Amino acid sequence: MSRIFAVSFASVYPLYVAKVEKKGRTKAELDQVIGWLTGFDDAALKGHLEAGTTFEDFFADARLNPRASSITGVVCGVRVEDIDDPLMQKIRYLDKLVDELAKGKPMTKILRE
Repeated sequence: MSRIFAVSFASVYPLYVAKVEKKGRTKAELDQVIGWLTGFDDAALKGHLEAGTTFEDFFADARLNPRASSITGVVCGVRVEDIDDPLMQKIRYLDKLVDELAKGKPMTKILRE
């Protein structure tokens, strides 16, 4: 089991916010991307942040978007579509979406519309 599974989502979320804001994107856009992937609305996301939910529990509670499997590419030197562990793949899906947002991709492409 990877150590990231036990890390609280709330401890990583500010790093995601800082990453996208540094590149001119907004927290609202980040929340939209997270909501698209997980099915969480703003209240559910806020609840997970306040509760200090681990990544494992965060994704256990999520309803992964059916189009999530269309997320492809490399994160940390690993192709996300080739990751065997389902939880690690979901975490890397999120990382990839955050990367795309920070790189300035249009929301329609990030959300696979």
